[in-house]
Amino acid sequence: MLTLDKFEEASERVKKVIQETKLIYSDYFSSNTGNKVYLKPENMQYTGAYKLRGAYYKISTLSDEEREKGLITASAGNHAQGVAYAAQRYGVKAVIVMPTTTPLIKVNRTKSYGAEVVLHGDVYDEACEYAYRLAEEHGYTFVHPFDDLAVATGQGTIAMEIFKELPLVEYILVPVGGGGLAAGVSTLAKLLNPKIKVIGVEPEGASCMQASVEAGKVVTLPGVSTIADGTAVKTPGKTIFPYIQKNLDGIVTVADDDLITAFLDMVENHKMIVENSGLLTVAALKKIGVTGKRVAAILSGGNMDVITMSSVVQQGLIFRNRIFTVSVRLPDKPGELCKVAQAIAAEQGNVIKLEHNQFVTTNRSAAVELRITMESFGTEHKNQIMAALEKLQYNPRLVQTNL
Repeated sequence: MLTLDKFEEASERVKKVIQETKLIYSDYFSSNTGNKVYLKPENMQYTGAYKLRGAYYKISTLSDEEREKGLITASAGNHAQGVAYAAQRYGVKAVIVMPTTTPLIKVNRTKSYGAEVVLHGDVYDEACEYAYRLAEEHGYTFVHPFDDLAVATGQGTIAMEIFKELPLVEYILVPVGGGGLAAGVSTLAKLLNPKIKVIGVEPEGASCMQASVEAGKVVTLPGVSTIADGTAVKTPGKTIFPYIQKNLDGIVTVADDDLITAFLDMVENHKMIVENSGLLTVAALKKIGVTGKRVAAILSGGNMDVITMSSVVQQGLIFRNRIFTVSVRLPDKPGELCKVAQAIAAEQGNVIKLEHNQFVTTNRSAAVELRITMESFGTEHKNQIMAALEKLQYNPRLVQTNL
């Protein structure tokens, strides 16, 4: 069972390995939502995510014999690093099965803690099935990433810290993948204050917990599709599910596009790198339908590889009209390109890419196409640039941006 005594024990034990992640008050998100928003930055943990809490506490509860057999788990990355690091602290072997789609940074960091990494399957569920087979073949002790009460107890220590810093907290937003974090946080939060509201947040393309709660039983999604790789789970935990049903006050889902916007918000306003799964709670701040409340949003991790980061930033800038592409047609004669450039410069637009197509019509002297990709300050500025080009009768047309 998840009990207050166990949560208190776990809180003391995990202090040996975790960083203190003090709440950060967010002026930006508070003003945008009408609430008092506090961020719990678990992305600042030594392993880059909260998962170390549950992994370490679970391993601390094992017998010496169970640890000496060697540990094995399946993970999309953050639990992998938690188990690898905890195993290293105990001086025992760790084998980690990770989906082939796991970001390189998570694979390399897991290896850096001395773990043996096996890549298998496209999603977590396939990796987990293979890990169970390896555990049976080699006699390893399996450490489940979420469907384990000791693991959930370790994760729930986050709630203990939130209450110590913010005793009057009224809402806690928690990311949901398999449900271990949500089960631990919501259960302890209700033990400490039965009136508190705990809201789970899932990606739209992997909302297995929402589907299960609606069905009244654990269900398996036919597939998942989301950029939030850490919460790309088809089947939530059966062991922890009753705690979710009892203690979670609701589940909201967010689209991938909202996560991209949230990433830019976090970088620009808090100078923090938070992975897509960790941003679920931030993206959901406007979806909980309350104002004037003290809200704690758990940022569950920050392990994002540079290639993914670059892609997210580019898409975010495009979504916000900070980068856009316009197509104009102009006569193929000297000086026309200069006129267009002057019109854009007069409106403070910054050209970053030009594409000149002479074959858009059979009569080149009548018209050639010029595609201009440029930076702006946002939607209003983009509209000013478009209006200036329209005034000069270039008939500008917005087209898809390809960087």
